[in-house]
Amino acid sequence: MPGVAADGFHDDLVTVSRALLARGWMLATAESCTGGLIAAACTELPGSSQWFERGFVSYSNEAKSELLGVPAALIARHGAVSEPVARAMAEGALAHSRAQASVAVTGIAGPGGGRPGKPVGTVWLAWSLAGHTHSELHRFPGGRAAVRGATLAHALARLAQLLR
Repeated sequence: MPGVAADGFHDDLVTVSRALLARGWMLATAESCTGGLIAAACTELPGSSQWFERGFVSYSNEAKSELLGVPAALIARHGAVSEPVARAMAEGALAHSRAQASVAVTGIAGPGGGRPGKPVGTVWLAWSLAGHTHSELHRFPGGRAAVRGATLAHALARLAQLLR
């Protein structure tokens, strides 16, 4: 997705970067269904090294456990696409980095993988800032690219709101 920062969320990225810089904070991302798109968007902004610390692509359940410390039992109990796992990913990104803010996403981008109760487009997002973790469930319409793009845009828009 070249040129991702040129898409409709550029203003949110600028807001995020300014807010993080003003606080002296760094950002870490923990991504599953977006496969690093959020980190890519962040690092397209010039000067992002001043506020972007690292990104974790934890696509598999094992990666969620190994990279972010998400308990395997939590994944087994709730499934990878769940609020507890999204929150654990966001908190794990902070625990395994030098960042003070994080965003995490886990979802079903499709075209397969959906099931009753968790259709394609189901995405849990979580943000952890200053010891407080926020989470949201969304069901984004469309195919794989649309779900991933909507997840990226919403992750950044909500992060911008939380940092205001």
